[in-house]
Amino acid sequence: MRLDNQYAQFAWAGTVVQPSPLLSPKLLLLNTTLAEELGISLSQEQWRDLVSGHWLAEGMVPFAQVYAGHQFGGFSPQLGDGRALLLGEVIAPNGQRWDLNLKGGGKTPYSRFGDGRAVLRSSLREYLASEALYHLGIATTRALALVTSQQPVYREEVEAGATVLRAAPSHLRFGHFEYFYYSGKPEHIPTLLDYLIDTQWPDLTKDGAGYGDLFARVVERTAQLIAQWQLVGFCHGVLNTDNMSMLGLTLDYGPYGFLDAYDGDHICNHSDTGGRYAYDQQPAVGYWNLQRLAQSLSGVIEMEALQAALGKYERQLMTAYSEGMRQKLGLSAWEDEDPALFRDMFSLMQAHKVDYSCWFRRLAGVTASGAIPADLQALLPTLEAFSLWFAQYQARLGRDGTKQTERVRQMNGVNPKYILRNHLAQQAIAMAEQGDLSEADTLLMLLARPFDEQPEFAAYAEPAPAWACDLSISCSS
Repeated sequence: MRLDNQYAQFAWAGTVVQPSPLLSPKLLLLNTTLAEELGISLSQEQWRDLVSGHWLAEGMVPFAQVYAGHQFGGFSPQLGDGRALLLGEVIAPNGQRWDLNLKGGGKTPYSRFGDGRAVLRSSLREYLASEALYHLGIATTRALALVTSQQPVYREEVEAGATVLRAAPSHLRFGHFEYFYYSGKPEHIPTLLDYLIDTQWPDLTKDGAGYGDLFARVVERTAQLIAQWQLVGFCHGVLNTDNMSMLGLTLDYGPYGFLDAYDGDHICNHSDTGGRYAYDQQPAVGYWNLQRLAQSLSGVIEMEALQAALGKYERQLMTAYSEGMRQKLGLSAWEDEDPALFRDMFSLMQAHKVDYSCWFRRLAGVTASGAIPADLQALLPTLEAFSLWFAQYQARLGRDGTKQTERVRQMNGVNPKYILRNHLAQQAIAMAEQGDLSEADTLLMLLARPFDEQPEFAAYAEPAPAWACDLSISCSS
């Protein structure tokens, strides 16, 4: 692999830390396609030893980054990579830069009271989710490899220690800039911005105007990302500023979840007792977090430029969301009454606990005239409860005029049939903890083609069983 470790040269931005090896490691999953894209060619044994902390490739400099963050609204002045290490920056054959980030590699100076470890449960959840979102076309960090071990890790109970190797163009977070702003070291902020420009956006100038353009891109990418989350029913769960990517990537998978029955107030993290990070709060939280970033950049970017970029956030998000929702309903152009059609739809879905993903996927079977498809009716308590809405929707389809075959093709291209439901992830985890990776392999294969019919896996596209409502996910990992 070709390494170019620029970030680790910033001694003030973190600490060089050697990973702590796992006991008796075993390589469970390897993303061979991504490894090839990155230009990394290692043996199975080398992958196992690298991801478990037993070996570093020549040129790697394991580096724990320091940052701060607003967590559940309160400011934490020093956080950092408490269990993660930037192993190196790889230059792929196409010239793109990728961070290799090891999660679960042991204690760092930023571990606070933690042990720096991760467990198989959370590591497999992250691996599955990052690949699921990637194949849905949503910006995200990627999963490269997963290792488990006989290392005991103590959480609510003793669990198997694990590590996951993540890849992304950059792991820089809003919290990096908050740390240097609030710690009285603002002179480092331009250096980090220059690093982003050099490695990600070389078309920008390294001055106040260029920094303002950079912030505007962060705002736009964040708006587009959260719009995409809302469209597929994805809840992040812990949208602290230290979990917000400067590149608009989905970062740090913890207690995430996809909606089963539609609920705008859905909370996927049982630790979030106040609902700060509920599904319908994500757009507002994204804006709040961008305001915190703007404050941290106020010493190098003119206030007018910061305010101008922030002022575009809501429109950028709503434009992306509205356009996406129009496509999800198979409409080729806007009408003034469409927002009311959407609101009434969501009101009915919430009142009757209709499965989010199944609803949109099966909606493609509705025609401008004719009976409502049986598989769609199966999601509803009674057809009568939705009869008025269906009449309005069918009339809307009639005015739209798109050919049925084309509309079905377009709707099935944006409404996934398969998503990573909590109960599916939990079943794969339970089997993996017993040494059986077959369900995880099936999910990875299935979720790599989320929009395809794949009739042999039709059972995975059904609404969640009743017992899945009792699943509870927290930040513990």
